[in-house]
Amino acid sequence: MMMKKMLCALLCSAILAGQAFALPAMGELSAKSAALYDSSGQMLYEYNADEPLQPASVTKIMTMLLALEAVDRGEVSLDDMVTGSAYAASMGGTQIWLKEGEQLSLNDMMKAIAVGSANDCAVAVAEHLAGTEAAFVERMNARAAELGCQNTTFVNANGLDHDGQKTLTSARDLALISVELLKHPKILDYTTIWMDSIRDGAFQLANTNKMLKSYQGLIGLKTGYISEAGFCISAAAQRDGMTLIATVMAAPTKEQRTADASALLNYGFANFTKYVPDLSGLPSALPVTLGKSETVPLTADGADSVLIEKEKAGGLTTQVNLPETLDAPVQKGQKVGEVQVLSGSDVLLTVPVTAAEAVDAMGVGDLFRSFLRVVLMK
Repeated sequence: MMMKKMLCALLCSAILAGQAFALPAMGELSAKSAALYDSSGQMLYEYNADEPLQPASVTKIMTMLLALEAVDRGEVSLDDMVTGSAYAASMGGTQIWLKEGEQLSLNDMMKAIAVGSANDCAVAVAEHLAGTEAAFVERMNARAAELGCQNTTFVNANGLDHDGQKTLTSARDLALISVELLKHPKILDYTTIWMDSIRDGAFQLANTNKMLKSYQGLIGLKTGYISEAGFCISAAAQRDGMTLIATVMAAPTKEQRTADASALLNYGFANFTKYVPDLSGLPSALPVTLGKSETVPLTADGADSVLIEKEKAGGLTTQVNLPETLDAPVQKGQKVGEVQVLSGSDVLLTVPVTAAEAVDAMGVGDLFRSFLRVVLMK
C-alpha cells in the first residue's frame, strides 16, 4: 500500500510539472485558503493551502473516517448501540440534544454527524470507539500523520474550541483526509442525504451542505462554521467519470464559501479529463540472468488512471524504457524501468515499472544442475 501511494505521488508530480504554465488562471477566491484534489490524491490547484486554520465541523470527516475504518476492520458494527455520556450530551452548537444514557445505533449516529453535524454524536462515537474522547483524539492525530498531514492538530472529535485549545488544519490536509474518506463508499450513504430522521422519525435532520441541491454531481462531504473559523467546506463532486474534492477554509460568508467551492470544482471539470496510460507496449515479464526463475513478471501500479489537461489529451505517445535483461537477485517492488507518456517531446507523466515478484540468484548447486541440464540436452 505504501509503495502504491509513493507511485501515485510520483505520477501526480510528473503531471503537474508539465501543466504548471499551461492552465488558465483560477480566478480570485474569497477564502483564506483552498485546494482542489482528485479522489486519487492528485493535486490540481492550491491557494495558500498549508496555512493552519480552524476547520470547525469539517473536523468530523476524520471522526467519520476512523469510524468507518473500525467498521471495515470488524471492530464495531453499524448496528452497535452507542450510549450517550453526560460529557457527550453537554456539547453545544449543532446537536441532536442527546440525553445521558440514551442509545442510538452507530448508523444513526453517523447519519446525525454527516447530515446534521451533531457535535454530541461525534463525541459519543469517539467514546464508543476509543473509550474516551482524549484517546480518540490521539488516534485522529496519528491517522492524520499517516496520511501526510503536516499542519493538523486535532483537539476533539467535533471541531469546537476546547478548553482554550483549537483544532488546526490546512486546506491541503483536509483534502488528503477527504481522499481517504472517499475510499469508503459507505460514506456516501450519509453525505448525500438531503433530509432524514432518527429516533423512529421523531427527530428531523436536514443536511447542512446546501450545495447538494445547488451543484450538479455533489456527493458531500462536510461543512463547518464557527465565528473564529469562518465558513469552511470539503465539497466532493462526480462528473464525467471523475471525482474532485474542493476544500475551502475561512470564507467570509456562507455564500462566498459556496462560490469558492463551486469555482474550484468548475475549474477542475473544465480543464482536466481522465486519462488511462496505454501500457499495451509493456511486456508482461523480463528475462533474469542467473536467477532461480528465468523471468520476472512486471507491474505498473498506480497507472490505472490520472487526470490530465484536456488540451494535451490528444496525440499522446507512449515510450517504454526497459533493459533487455535483469541480473539476479531481483527484489519484489524493485524499479526496473519506466513508461513515459509524451506530448511531442514533453514528458507529461512517468509510470514506474517494478518487479511483481522476487527472484533469488542461483547458488552453486543451482548453477551445477543448470550446467548438467545443458550438457544432457546436448
